[in-house]
Amino acid sequence: MARMRGFGTTIFAEMSALAARTGSINLGQGFPDTDGPPAMLERAVSAIREGANQYPPGPGVPELRQAVSEHRKDHYGLGYDPDGEILVTVGATEAIAATILALCEPGDEVIAFEPYYDSYAASVALAGAVLRPVTLRPDGGRFTFDPAELRAAVGPRTRLILVNSPHNPTGTVFTRAELEEIATLCRERDLLAVTDEVYEHLTFDGVEHIPAATLPGMRERTVMISSAGKTFSVTGWKTGWVCGPAELVRAVQTVKQFLTFTAAAPWQLAAAHALRHELGWVASLRADLESKRDRLTAGLSAAGFEVYRPAGTYFVQTDIRPLGFTDGLALTRELPSLAGVVAIPTQVFYARPERGRHFVRFAFCKKNEVIDEAVTRLTRLTRPGTGDSR
Repeated sequence: MARMRGFGTTIFAEMSALAARTGSINLGQGFPDTDGPPAMLERAVSAIREGANQYPPGPGVPELRQAVSEHRKDHYGLGYDPDGEILVTVGATEAIAATILALCEPGDEVIAFEPYYDSYAASVALAGAVLRPVTLRPDGGRFTFDPAELRAAVGPRTRLILVNSPHNPTGTVFTRAELEEIATLCRERDLLAVTDEVYEHLTFDGVEHIPAATLPGMRERTVMISSAGKTFSVTGWKTGWVCGPAELVRAVQTVKQFLTFTAAAPWQLAAAHALRHELGWVASLRADLESKRDRLTAGLSAAGFEVYRPAGTYFVQTDIRPLGFTDGLALTRELPSLAGVVAIPTQVFYARPERGRHFVRFAFCKKNEVIDEAVTRLTRLTRPGTGDSR
């Protein structure tokens, strides 16, 4: 169909295939190369052996819905009824797609902050809605938005604002002041907020993650999305959840039941265990990732990139112009032959690619020896037109 013709193979599939084909170090796709907490993994195994291998309830197994409810209350003071205000999905990607399909009519407008995770634009297109991007730009070493641009993006057909914090791919964690700008607009213009919070536990330097739903007047107009994948290093489990007012969650479930109907029971039971018993492990993961971030940012800076130090997520955003390059897509397609490393061109995450042409994203959720070898290779990157390596 016409509205999907612009969406081919995702950049993640392209670059991961390139890494495999060339034997390059893959600092592109954001998946860790170590597993999550052993007791959580064993809980999944025991669930399979105990017979949890048939369809679980469509909204999700009661144990996980209850564990999510407890987690939201304990960490954020948000009360969600596990029977009606929480829905388990096949990862956050399905949650986002089902939410947009459920809440947007054809022609409605969705505001998203670019660069954005690539599934956002595809989900908006599937709904027949219109994406209205608001650009995040570097300011003081981090990416942020202009409140005037955000306000100007709202029109008579605007239905919702899609908020991703901690933000992929820039690593920005929205401040309370930034979230207040969004919340004020939602309240004034009667807009919904859909919040992608999959990196909620992966913030650094003491930076606080603030869910938009905790702000005044926002719980009743926010669909809050997260997952087990990033928090517990099991991205392949594809186990996510939606929290929100019952009428909004019911709408999302109406769509979700015709996409996948339900999510795998063993992973749900293991995720429930993890939410209740493995957050100490997550604290160690966060500290380890902060160290890896510092390791990679120092190496990229030494290699000549301009580096934006992320406050959260798995990713470092870089500007390639100090190295003499101007096109991130062209560079990342050549990077395996130039340096034996794969990264992601940030321009593919923009509605207006020219605004991000000079940015490239690297993932640091890898073993230290992998990061070190990648940095060593990148320091030999040749400046274009000179033939000289540094």
